[in-house]
Amino acid sequence: MSRAPRSTAARRFWGDDDSHTPILHMDMDAFFVAVELLERPELVGKPVAVGGQERGVISAASYEARTFGVNSAMPVAQARRCCPQLIILPAQHHKYSEVSRRIMDYLRSITPLVEQLSVDEAFLDVAGARKLFGTPMQIAQRIREHIRSTEGLAASIGIASTKHVAKVASAHAKPDGLLLIPQERTTDFLHALPVGALWGVGDKTRETLEKKGIVDVADIVALGRPRLVAILGQAHGNHIYDLAIGRDERRVQPYREEKSISKEHTFFDPIDDPPAAWKMMLDQAHDVARRLRANEFFGRTVSIKVRYTDFSTITRSVTLGAPTNTGADIYDAARNLFDQLPASGMGIRLLGVRVGQLSRSAQGVQLALDDDGRRSRAEETMDEIRQKFGGEILQHGSLLETERRQPPVN
Repeated sequence: MSRAPRSTAARRFWGDDDSHTPILHMDMDAFFVAVELLERPELVGKPVAVGGQERGVISAASYEARTFGVNSAMPVAQARRCCPQLIILPAQHHKYSEVSRRIMDYLRSITPLVEQLSVDEAFLDVAGARKLFGTPMQIAQRIREHIRSTEGLAASIGIASTKHVAKVASAHAKPDGLLLIPQERTTDFLHALPVGALWGVGDKTRETLEKKGIVDVADIVALGRPRLVAILGQAHGNHIYDLAIGRDERRVQPYREEKSISKEHTFFDPIDDPPAAWKMMLDQAHDVARRLRANEFFGRTVSIKVRYTDFSTITRSVTLGAPTNTGADIYDAARNLFDQLPASGMGIRLLGVRVGQLSRSAQGVQLALDDDGRRSRAEETMDEIRQKFGGEILQHGSLLETERRQPPVN
């Protein structure tokens, strides 16, 4: 697969591969596009993106497309203006999820301490894996070689003593690179970076700092903690200053107690009719319900999230009379919330369903007075069938539709 030349930083090796750098950050390169190019090799080397065809946004862009200024979350119309020859492929999320599952399973065969951030990104703590697999650098090389040989994809990895520095290192290693920052070289590495490279410094914070003449991370350190707090506020100022001096005590967390379970979907081509929204919420409600049951949770609060084409976002929630883990109950609540939204006249580009106020099934659940248990028993039976024959064996009738031919590539 054609790749852009590696940056100088991606080839640099900042010292020895020692025991103080056990944190790896793995980030797949242009993941959605790379998966698509496996089946479309004739497009390798061309500016390619995954996203909406006429409206909507870009989900991922090849490095060739990025040289024209095309980036993820960019409106399709703007992307076409930046790169008139841009080839936009429709998203196939089921393919990306399956590839991601195989990669994450492999990472967990190296170490159980894997914190997955998204379908294409994860932290690993490999301190306990060194006796079996070697140094952190050797482990990172093993991971990259495995992903390349089994999936045909490129992954960039940063190695450091903290999560923050490992993440920054992986960004500097892209594309298809590997960068290690030994603990004793952490400040040297950080101080040469622009403030926007720090994890948590967005455009607004960067602009605020640059107006004060604070351009590089070294400027933050020279400014001092009290003055930075005066500019950014107590919590944000302290957090950014700690990152600037290389302090980050966050550990890799493979397991988290769920506070809520949700499912969101971004539409590359925004929808503007209620039936399409209802259908998506039905699918989301049942997906959330399956995950609740799989983790032995019940939830009492149902929320929806709606983002329109002007990027305005509305959230609504309702507390149920009794906890539930049944998709039909969740959908009824979500549908009712959606139907009460004021007419906006705009298309919907994101829709989500969330269930909160979780409780364990072992804690006991009081059923609603009008609940005879048939809905929940039916869905539990569907779970058993899916486990035996596969997740796609059963679908709600209203979710089934004739498979449509993919739109032609422009």
